[in-house]
Amino acid sequence: MNFSDHLRQLAAPIWAAQLKHPFVVALGKGTLSPQKFRYYILQDARYLEELAKVFAAGAEKAEDADTAIRFAQLVEETIVVERGLHESYGKQWKLTAQEMRSTPLSPTNYAYCRHMRSVAQTGTLGEITVVALPCAWVYCEVGQHLLAKGQPKPSHPYKEWLALYGSPEFSNVAKWMRAVVNRCAKDAGKAEKARMEEAFLISSRYEWMFWDMAWREERWPV
Repeated sequence: MNFSDHLRQLAAPIWAAQLKHPFVVALGKGTLSPQKFRYYILQDARYLEELAKVFAAGAEKAEDADTAIRFAQLVEETIVVERGLHESYGKQWKLTAQEMRSTPLSPTNYAYCRHMRSVAQTGTLGEITVVALPCAWVYCEVGQHLLAKGQPKPSHPYKEWLALYGSPEFSNVAKWMRAVVNRCAKDAGKAEKARMEEAFLISSRYEWMFWDMAWREERWPV
């Protein structure tokens, strides 16, 4: 078993819970309320800003040109492709890109972003890659799970979201990141592998919490 499969096995209960979360179920069925989806998109747009910085840190820590180039491409793809989807929704809501970026981070989103930032600032290439891996891998699994019975109807309100995250192109991102993690783990010592496991599990938990945060439309209590 390679290291990324080992991580996936460790996180199996967390990931299984995500597929059953009412937000994910309603998103797939198209019954999710527009208000909850809007909350989610605005928070996710803020999250992507931090994810792009993590990929930039990966490019900086990369020890070979090909890895550095691919991380740099992920920075661009995160901003152009995924944020483009978010901003297309923003236009429907008559929100400018600047207005979307001014959305305050929710408590859960703030904590998740700071978790990633901490690892990006202090971690090795393996740790930096693994802290962002659940995002890419979870969305790939969720997208494919929700499309397992076929493409959504033209009337499905969230068909664009499903098309992006259920696409083979998006799955290639997770595959590449897993390969980097596996390569880094071969040279990692026991302590570094333990940190990689911890970072992966914490990010996996935050992925579940992100769905739950959007379902509850979480606000700061005071």
